[in-house]
Amino acid sequence: MRIAVIGGGPGGLYAAALLKRLDPARSVTVWERGAPEDSFGFGVVFSDETLGGIAQADPVLHAAVQREFVRWQDIVIHHRGRSARSGGHGFAALDRRRLLVLLAERCRDLGVQVHVRTAAPPAAELAAGYDLVVAADGARSATRGAHAEAFGPRLTPHDCRYIWLSAELPLDAFRFEILETPHGVMQAHAYPYRADAATFIVEMTEEVWRRAGFDTLDEAGSIAACEKLFARLLDGRPLHGNRSRWQHFTTVVNERWRDGSTVLLGDAAHTAHFSIGSGTKLAMEDALALAACLREHPDTATALAAYEAERRPVVASTQRAALASLEWFERLAQYVDQPPLQFAFNLLTRSRRVTHDNLRLRDRAFTDTVEASFGAPPGTPPMFTPFSLRGLTLRNRVVVSPMDMYTAIDGMPGDFHLVHLGGRALGGAGLVMTEMVCVSPEGRITPGCTGLWNDEQEAAWRRVAGFVHASGQGAAIGLQLGHSGRKGSTRLMWEGIDQPLPDGNWPVAAPSPLPYRPGVNQVPHALTPAELARIRDQFAAAAERGARAGFDLLELHCAHGYLLSSFLSPLTNHRTDAYGGDLTGRLRFPLEVLDAVRRVWPGDRPLSVRISATDWAPGGTTGDDAVHIARALAAHGADAVDVSTGQVVPDEAPAYGRSYQTPFADRIRNETGLPVIAVGAISSWDDVNSLLLAGRADLCALARPHLYDPHWTLHAAAEQGYEGPAAPWPPSYRAGRRPPPIGRTDAPKPRLTLDG
Repeated sequence: MRIAVIGGGPGGLYAAALLKRLDPARSVTVWERGAPEDSFGFGVVFSDETLGGIAQADPVLHAAVQREFVRWQDIVIHHRGRSARSGGHGFAALDRRRLLVLLAERCRDLGVQVHVRTAAPPAAELAAGYDLVVAADGARSATRGAHAEAFGPRLTPHDCRYIWLSAELPLDAFRFEILETPHGVMQAHAYPYRADAATFIVEMTEEVWRRAGFDTLDEAGSIAACEKLFARLLDGRPLHGNRSRWQHFTTVVNERWRDGSTVLLGDAAHTAHFSIGSGTKLAMEDALALAACLREHPDTATALAAYEAERRPVVASTQRAALASLEWFERLAQYVDQPPLQFAFNLLTRSRRVTHDNLRLRDRAFTDTVEASFGAPPGTPPMFTPFSLRGLTLRNRVVVSPMDMYTAIDGMPGDFHLVHLGGRALGGAGLVMTEMVCVSPEGRITPGCTGLWNDEQEAAWRRVAGFVHASGQGAAIGLQLGHSGRKGSTRLMWEGIDQPLPDGNWPVAAPSPLPYRPGVNQVPHALTPAELARIRDQFAAAAERGARAGFDLLELHCAHGYLLSSFLSPLTNHRTDAYGGDLTGRLRFPLEVLDAVRRVWPGDRPLSVRISATDWAPGGTTGDDAVHIARALAAHGADAVDVSTGQVVPDEAPAYGRSYQTPFADRIRNETGLPVIAVGAISSWDDVNSLLLAGRADLCALARPHLYDPHWTLHAAAEQGYEGPAAPWPPSYRAGRRPPPIGRTDAPKPRLTLDG
């Protein structure tokens, strides 16, 4: 088998060495247009998992690399004159140029031909004479560019500018240096790669970079400016470049990684931001997987398909974490006013891969200190710290998110709602929210939706609220009020979500005559000012009924494309009168409804508003808009914002992933100071604790976890060893507060190993 490798970076050289080692009969040739001393960057960080893979695949290379490593355990965050240190992280790094020398030597020892300072022939030309072409030619891959139609690349540049430097700086930790200057916030990421040298990356937003005048400086000028800015950390030591230049990080994603016998590897296939130290790690793990798949499968095509199938999920997960980290640093200015310990915890958990529980395992003392600064009593997980809004104090920070049940008849909540909501109150949540309760029959989404427009419904809801208060061990219950707008008159969810009824449809209304799905859903009636006033009064009347029914909190539903949400979004509001146009006009009717509801809702009871902080669609609501909307809601009496996203237009493209909506809540909380409820694929108590401690949310609302386990909160307390007042077991259930025993499955373990 003849193999051509384009690119002599760590991924390309490691792939070449492995492919040759696994089958010495192979002819493997590497082309690298630069020289080792031209290598971008200075230090390379490895994880234990990557090192373990190298040790198993090539012990000789592993031994050579091990001898070069500098190791450390701690991360230090310096912020506003204070340093926070967290230990137990376990890093290993070495000089990137030294790594390339070791890899090149290993290739030569194995019989790989390595051409340096030699551009590779085009991939198409190589494919004609080689059985396999490995394109490891970096983030600016010429191979990927020449075959863009086959690979389907998507390149996304980001806002921050950064420059990769080094310093003769002996460090015993990974250091983050946060600098607040007259031009804006800057940061340095520094970590050792030799006992006497450290990588030193300076980063800032484009706006700050220009204000500081870096756009007018060459490499020498930039280095001199950075030396002056970070003089405290450098302590008189110089910074060094290596043809260093300011650049934007670009996230590379490809629809496909292979084209016939040509395959992408490392940064040519995918990139992940340097703040989680993943580029070289991913490239070398790619090389391991590619070599293994070629060994395990009978032909090249099958092997390349297996390689891509194996690596894609791993890379996608890493890229999600890297994007979260990258975006955190892009928004760094919104966090600098946090208390120092909270700021440090926030930075450490920015990628959502490192969590509260994970940090406790690494450094219990650090995490205990952060918890104490948060206000958690000793032995109390953050999620079980009470929280107050107006006259309501919630026993813990867990909210059962509003979930439509579609089981009402003529808007009447029945026994199902009593059991559903009552069961979750018994299950330990601090606040249990109703589904969207509609303010009129024509404001329902489906015939199965609940309402609050008559006395019978008010009495039925009073029964539910009364049970929660009498039996829920201190749980509170919230009422979510809404109107379906153009998304009304549809079937029950399991009969066809957002599909019109087969018969019995009622007319729907909206700000503009735009159907949710053209050709499928009704064209809504564009509401007149008189009709808007009537709907506003329906909201107020329902709020008065809710207060009499005993609800502790009211939430106004301005999200998910329902009526009030469709006024906010420019994609659904095309009005030219006072209720349309710019964001101020689009806010007018939701704020009129909020004012009307706040006037009749008791002053000692809190009122929250749920919004879609982004439409996930071009031309729709943005994160900037969401901050403006939140400020307007607060000015009109909202006590908290429940921050959701999307479901406004059917052609949305959400960036799904764990806790994927929480950055929007985070931004609103830290830019406006308004309490927020975070939602969106928060599924573990560890996620909840992490979000709260980092200051990204005040409350966390969970939906599906509470469908899977009505006692989710009590079980979260038990799993954390917490038995305090914030998670009381109902007296009738106390015998079950320990996990039931299971049968033994452990066999006796051998105690002696005998030779012979």
